[in-house]
Amino acid sequence: MAKIKKGDLVQVITGKKQDKGGDRGKQGKVLDVLVEQNRVIVEGVNYVTKHNRVGQSQRGTKTGGIETMEAPIHISNVALVDPSSKKPTKVGHRVEEQTKDGVKRTVRVRYAKKSGKDL
Repeated sequence: MAKIKKGDLVQVITGKKQDKGGDRGKQGKVLDVLVEQNRVIVEGVNYVTKHNRVGQSQRGTKTGGIETMEAPIHISNVALVDPSSKKPTKVGHRVEEQTKDGVKRTVRVRYAKKSGKDL
């Protein structure tokens, strides 16, 4: 079971500090998880400038130019944020019994462990 999923709130825990132009300490929502590459795309983190070639669409409008977009960051460089304390925390799994329409099933559920100090 994945520790970080799309839509989770995560915090960058490595890299340059924000006052030196880095992203450490920034929090953002996970936009996409690239499982095979072990990377995630986080909203507002790791901006890069992409140059697109000028082309023409079907309607005749020009496309292309310079745009900024979020680049993937390695999954080990982010930590899930505990919803109650708003601090980065480790993730655990526990097995629970759920009943749905009278049928019992066991499911693994993610939960945020206690966050003492910042990671």
